[in-house]
Amino acid sequence: MDEATARSLGRAADVVARRADDTAAAERLGLGLSRLRTVPGGLAYQRYTPSLSVVLAGRKRSVVGDDDQVWGLDRFFITPVDLPVLSGVVATDERYGFLSARWRLDPALVTEVATAMPRTRREPSGRLDRLGAWTPALADVFARLLGLLDEPEHIPLLGPQFARETVLRLLQTTQAPRVLAATDAHDPVVPRAVRLLTERIAEPWTLAALAAEVSASRATLSRRFKQATSMTPMQYLKRLRLGEARHRMVVRGDSAARAATAVGYRSAPHFTRDYRLVYGTSPAADAARAREQLREWAG
Repeated sequence: MDEATARSLGRAADVVARRADDTAAAERLGLGLSRLRTVPGGLAYQRYTPSLSVVLAGRKRSVVGDDDQVWGLDRFFITPVDLPVLSGVVATDERYGFLSARWRLDPALVTEVATAMPRTRREPSGRLDRLGAWTPALADVFARLLGLLDEPEHIPLLGPQFARETVLRLLQTTQAPRVLAATDAHDPVVPRAVRLLTERIAEPWTLAALAAEVSASRATLSRRFKQATSMTPMQYLKRLRLGEARHRMVVRGDSAARAATAVGYRSAPHFTRDYRLVYGTSPAADAARAREQLREWAG
């Protein structure tokens, strides 16, 4: 990492360390901030909404489909559509602990900025890396965006300006295709497919049926979906179902059989096999452990 980028991200970390609890100001900027002093342990299921995620101190592990990476300050994570992710903190920083920020990616703003930019972007010729690399310009504007937490009176004037510049700088990185996938105006296929799978999770989807619903060929849908999410549509659906089933068991108290049926599994052994492959244990055992952990955190 070059010195200018490191300085900018250092400024950003200082702000988050001071302002992590200022949720009201953060929300005005479309930010979610987190500071942890210890490593909770284990991976948790989350559904990331369209966003830019960064780690400013410490390291975390993110599993998206078959892509399993540990990353930190030197990289960033773009979520162009709702994405089922397994993630967890794996290391803390001696000074700050673990610091992270997630900035909401506004599809309308992406469309606005992309439309105004010169049309020099090209489709990626190979596999798109799951994580992006900072540029000095992107790190600088992101630090300035976070810096508004220290001057909340300037958010109405400077917030929209910095947000546009952040999108601009993201579109100048190798992650531009993934950022553009956040908007229906660029390519409606993936956002429409994600909405269908999310809203009709329990239906017996096939790739052919999903492709027909979004008016695309199976090959086109698979290629664009994997570029945006790092998963095939059927991998996405499986991870989505397993995550939602886990939520039902842990938060609602559903039985494994009831949760499996609710998210579209027709076979209990099939559900248990898929669940064990992702979470490393049976649904019932994992849910019991997670509920116990929640009780411990609640004090």
